[in-house]
Amino acid sequence: MSDYILAIDQGTTGTTALLVGHDLLIHGQQTVDFPQHFPKPGWVEHDPEEIWASLRQAILDLLAATGTSTSQIQAIGITNQRETTLLWDRADNRAVANAIVWQCRRTAEICHKLKDQGLEERYRRQTGLVLDPYFSGTKLTWLFQEAPEIKSRAKSGHLAFGTIDTFLAWRLTGGKAHVTDVSNASRTLMMDLQSLEWDDALLEPLGVPRTILPEITSSSQIFGKTFGLDFLPDGIPIAGIAGDQQAALFGQACFAPGQTKCTYGTGAFILENIGATPLPSKHGLLTTVAWQVNGQTCYALEGSAFIAGAAVQWLRDGIGLIKTAGDIEALAQQVPDSDGVIFVPALTGLGAPHWRSEARGQITGLTRGTTAAHLARATLEGIALQIHDLVMAIADDRGEPGSILKVDGGAAQNNLLMQIQTDLINQPVSRPKTLETTALGAAMLAGLAIDFWNDTDELAASWQEERCFEPQVESGWRESLLEQWQAAINKIQ
Repeated sequence: MSDYILAIDQGTTGTTALLVGHDLLIHGQQTVDFPQHFPKPGWVEHDPEEIWASLRQAILDLLAATGTSTSQIQAIGITNQRETTLLWDRADNRAVANAIVWQCRRTAEICHKLKDQGLEERYRRQTGLVLDPYFSGTKLTWLFQEAPEIKSRAKSGHLAFGTIDTFLAWRLTGGKAHVTDVSNASRTLMMDLQSLEWDDALLEPLGVPRTILPEITSSSQIFGKTFGLDFLPDGIPIAGIAGDQQAALFGQACFAPGQTKCTYGTGAFILENIGATPLPSKHGLLTTVAWQVNGQTCYALEGSAFIAGAAVQWLRDGIGLIKTAGDIEALAQQVPDSDGVIFVPALTGLGAPHWRSEARGQITGLTRGTTAAHLARATLEGIALQIHDLVMAIADDRGEPGSILKVDGGAAQNNLLMQIQTDLINQPVSRPKTLETTALGAAMLAGLAIDFWNDTDELAASWQEERCFEPQVESGWRESLLEQWQAAINKIQ
């Protein structure tokens, strides 16, 4: 019988359990969705018990569907939705409130107050992040302000804080491991990027007591072992933890500085390995810890396009231009270009490097000759143009261009989008055989900790490419499209 690493990919709408073999292929996967809770406009919550139930069911379904024995599971790797914040009682393991999800905007006023106190530069310098409701720290501040009794219990040591990785490790080990890895800790506004430790100068303005914080660990080590579960036996090591985007960078075998990955989902996240030294960005990109393995810390620059696959969903659901998301490629291929139509998909504002939260989507260049095919192609170009801007911003920050862009996520299966992307950035675009790179990264980190794989050289040699896209257009096409794109950006209100 084959041995596997069990990867747990705990996402925003569901939990996926996967079996990863020594060949770096997925040998089975099962997903269980759970509900989202929206108590007020702009608020997003999860019930931690529903997350836990989805994890339990996904693992049970996976074992049943594949006929796998738990004795074949050599270790567990966890990757998770980042920044989602929860507090639980150390005695009974129950959360004191619903988890506040990374998407939740309820702490905007707290962020504004911290900025008014002149603290933005401190947080940017020490954490590599911006003061935004996205990150975990102000979520804790809000919980303490809304419920003083919760803060009192936290100070007395009765409560534990964690992002989702911490909560799952705690539950899987029967409360024996209160840990978070450096990649997740770097998204909290509370860890110093240089020391990789919780910092009092960051904790104090947020009003967060040290007593609730987990131990910050590397991304690849034995954090603890399963204990007291009704769906897994005792003794399986939890050996890999990383936030989802960092796990995808690792899963794409981007182990050397200059190697870059982009995940095309509802939005698109691009991360580039920048090596052993954190680098501040001149373009509003985030500096984050990618991972720490064998005592070596790797950093990354990160940028995001808020709307990627969601632009295609808008064509389908908003205006009925296509019936399924997969239809867009065939429709867009009916024309050789967008005939001057530019779609800026700022449906929820523009992120880095533009950072215009008030921006709204815009379509320019329409004529009587514009067809549905032109709109479809302009949509794909709009997605790729946002990524172009992020690739160029990272290259400018680093002082040198990246070597290759590795891609994953659902929209990476669109061949036309990938060709447009490689033509725009004038770099090869590489698509792997295994698109589940987030889970793959978590499995790799866990496997390294138990010598399932020897080192990253073995992993890089085993990583498999499905297709490489090469630039095919004249530079004049690229320059013309970029000029039209910038003109459209400048017109946005």
